[in-house]
Amino acid sequence: MSVDESQDSATGAPARHTGTAAGELEGLAEQSRALAAGSVTSTALVRRSLERIEATQGTVNAFRRVRPEAALTEAAEADRRLAAGERLPLLGVPVAVKDDTDVAGEPTAFGCAGEFPPKERDSEVVRRLRAAGAVIVGKTNACELGQWPFTEGPAFGNTCNPWNLAHTPGGSSGGSAAAVAAGLVAAALGTDGAGSVRIPAAWSHLVGIKPQRGRISTWPDPEAFQGITGIGPLARTVEDAALLLDVAAGNHAGDLHRPPAIAAHEAVRRDPGRLRIALSWKAATTFTRKPLHPDVRAAVTDVARTLVRLGHFVEEAEPDYGLVGLAFVPRATVGVGEWAARVPDRSLLDRRTRGSARLGRLLSGPVLRRARAAERRQQQRVGALFGPYDVLLTPTTATPPPRIGTLAKMSGWRTDQAMIAACPYAWPWNVLGWPGVSVPAGFSADGLPLGAQLLGPAHGEPRLISLAAQLEAELRWYEHRPPAHPARVDGTVVSRGE
Repeated sequence: MSVDESQDSATGAPARHTGTAAGELEGLAEQSRALAAGSVTSTALVRRSLERIEATQGTVNAFRRVRPEAALTEAAEADRRLAAGERLPLLGVPVAVKDDTDVAGEPTAFGCAGEFPPKERDSEVVRRLRAAGAVIVGKTNACELGQWPFTEGPAFGNTCNPWNLAHTPGGSSGGSAAAVAAGLVAAALGTDGAGSVRIPAAWSHLVGIKPQRGRISTWPDPEAFQGITGIGPLARTVEDAALLLDVAAGNHAGDLHRPPAIAAHEAVRRDPGRLRIALSWKAATTFTRKPLHPDVRAAVTDVARTLVRLGHFVEEAEPDYGLVGLAFVPRATVGVGEWAARVPDRSLLDRRTRGSARLGRLLSGPVLRRARAAERRQQQRVGALFGPYDVLLTPTTATPPPRIGTLAKMSGWRTDQAMIAACPYAWPWNVLGWPGVSVPAGFSADGLPLGAQLLGPAHGEPRLISLAAQLEAELRWYEHRPPAHPARVDGTVVSRGE
């Protein structure tokens, strides 16, 4: 059965596919509770995850590195600790991290080709995952240095969207999104420098949280990409995303940004109250065309109507973005240049990457310092919206997910134009450093996932999470899933076991 042929006759949305036998555990929190109760073993969960990864590498291609032996050894140790009565938030639960995240004994290639040496130490966020008992099954694919909203490249091939393998799951955290959407792991971490968690969340029917800058440590980097990039969770439910956020959050002594702690998981069950919500269709100025796809407008309008039914006040209002893009470009390109300098063989880099790195060298120094100095004024300008309003609602992207290969062979300038046209709504919040949550907003006429974005001011994750959880209880988006373990037979996408 083709993914886009499987439709719910009542709604036109893809039909629900659990893809599991009765009683199987799919959620992060659900797995954690079952492990603590002794109704399942870590070894069984990790083995199932590894089997699913292996079964889908030829189709979904979510992982750059898989750790079968190490993960099973860690699972056996988790089972021993559980049997001894130890309890931790994720003890024995399999999770995944992105290819830009250091895991001891594994290379960190960040989507690049070439031979990279294994890392000697875990990054701070992986250290925190391990401290909570999680088992890292592998590292997921990302486009080269996280620059684009697709996950394709000569180093690893194409990562495909489990809802329709002809389309991208987004990027740059496309591997993490695909892994969660396909049921390979219950949740995964991505990184977000211009929407790279929120965009694949939208295009893979997931919840994706971009936390406040510094909420999750980027160490061994004091900050990532001149402060615009942060780490965030991808999951099917708000509860799972919030649980992973709480576990991963915290700082290293060397971090440049250290926001006050929050309790994300507690916010899931908290009533958000009656909120004033601004609905915005306006994208920040980029001097390029950014037409909004009618299916996206319709889907986000439906989310707004749901919020009204839930008792919130919603009206159209636009933030004053000013020329925030002038602050984004220097920080992004300097960040690309800093990462490119770490690559063992820079001749293997994409021509667009080399061009961005050259631009970053030109924009470093005084231009970069001015861009960073403008941040406070930009926060004040955009933050004026959060006097009359509590939350900003926007589309996550302007279009449904493109087909594989749409952007991969374009020139640098044409790639930038196409990228901005498809994804104009996420990146300003990276400049501001503030939190945002992408939630599923339904499907296009072709059955492709779409997302809506809940945005807040500094340190606003708890309110956004509470609101997202309230929406989830009403819309029950987690009930819709793509076929499990998609495979390709004679050019047709089918589901194993159907």
